Amino acid sequence: MLSVLLIDDEEEVLSVTKLFLERFGDMKVQVSKSAKDSLAVLHDQTFDAIIVDYDMPEINGIEFLKILRSKGDVTPVIIFTGVGREYAAIEALNNGANFYLKKGEDIQPQLREMVHMIRRAVEGKMVGRGIGTSQKILTDVVHFFSDPAFAIDRDGKVIAWNDGMVHLSGIEAADMIGKKDHEYAVPFFGRKVPMLVDMVNEDPVVLKRNNYAIVTREDGKIIAWTKAPGPDGADRILWMKASFLYDGKGIFVGTIGGVRDITHTVGTDLLLHEASAIAEKTEKSVAPQGQGKMFDRLLGKSKSHYQEGLRLYYREGKYEDAIAAFDRALEIEPSHTYAWHDRGVCLRALERNEEALASITKALELAPAEEEILFTCGATLQKLGILRDDSRILSAAADTYNQLLEKNPANADAWNNLGICVQAMGRDDLSRQYFERAKDLKRYNKDRFRKRNLDTIV
Repeated sequence: MLSVLLIDDEEEVLSVTKLFLERFGDMKVQVSKSAKDSLAVLHDQTFDAIIVDYDMPEINGIEFLKILRSKGDVTPVIIFTGVGREYAAIEALNNGANFYLKKGEDIQPQLREMVHMIRRAVEGKMVGRGIGTSQKILTDVVHFFSDPAFAIDRDGKVIAWNDGMVHLSGIEAADMIGKKDHEYAVPFFGRKVPMLVDMVNEDPVVLKRNNYAIVTREDGKIIAWTKAPGPDGADRILWMKASFLYDGKGIFVGTIGGVRDITHTVGTDLLLHEASAIAEKTEKSVAPQGQGKMFDRLLGKSKSHYQEGLRLYYREGKYEDAIAAFDRALEIEPSHTYAWHDRGVCLRALERNEEALASITKALELAPAEEEILFTCGATLQKLGILRDDSRILSAAADTYNQLLEKNPANADAWNNLGICVQAMGRDDLSRQYFERAKDLKRYNKDRFRKRNLDTIV
């Protein structure tokens, strides 16, 4: 009888999984509600296999795995991951996990697969994997992805092409598997060119030369975006991520690439600027310098500068000039709510998204109940979250939209954007409800969005 340590912070998961493994897997299961407690248990006991949840407080599944392997413990480990945690699976495998298992709504097939994984892991207990086994795992990871994804081996040959890629590219997996020499770029760029999977470790200058803008980058993993012609001939924004995968001995076995068309989820602003703009880091303070001047306020100069900025950005699209005008207004009147807001809108249009968020947040502090400012804050967080593939930022965007909808449940745009956020977090079921709510409001002409009429103000 195999001994298994099961670690999860959800009581229901522990009880159901323990019951199944002991009844149908002929295993003896010990449960633990935290990774920290489990490390103490492992100091005195050994197990044939360990199953650990990814999402846990204090120490998550990946951190637990790293600690375990750093101690030289080679007990087979299976990471239990949720939808939208694709890169957690890659990180788990790169840190010595034997398998990963995706959580879902239908529990019985998952538990049967868990039994199978435990037996396979125990039977093949070893440090490291053969190259064939590693490539099989690489293929499995690609098909685990909810986003369109593919994988290439060490020679640049396509070894996996999931259903999302079939849908996005229009190329069947059977027609792409085995292709190399950048053949996988043709559906997106119309020719053989290097894609992000080929440039994970390249210098930023090389990425820029190939029209990629880096969003985030760390060892062996990169997120970037680029422009590409769409099926209708118009430019579209392709968001990509790429990551190396190593076997248990640290030997490189291949690269996984994800691709997503985000033109309609982040807007078309990105198409108006050089690719390097999004990666621009600035040390400028978000707050304009100088003190408010009583005399200038009495003369109405703050209002004059603000209206000049509004005209420059709204009528003429001169965002840099508009920001300078808003700064002059805020130097005189730091509590001018919409000068902060509109300044943030201009910064976002220039892809200075972190600065934009800081400016809009300042406006929200001054007017926390203002619907237009809440919406702009949510939209800015949404854009950052999608570009960075960061569920925490997306969750903050969703919270902001929910605050808005508590005040005005008839805002169709807020329902639609809330749907985009939860969809990006892997909740397709919930996103459909929000999209339907938005459609119903527009269909029955009940859509209401309380915001300024800029034509009238200008």
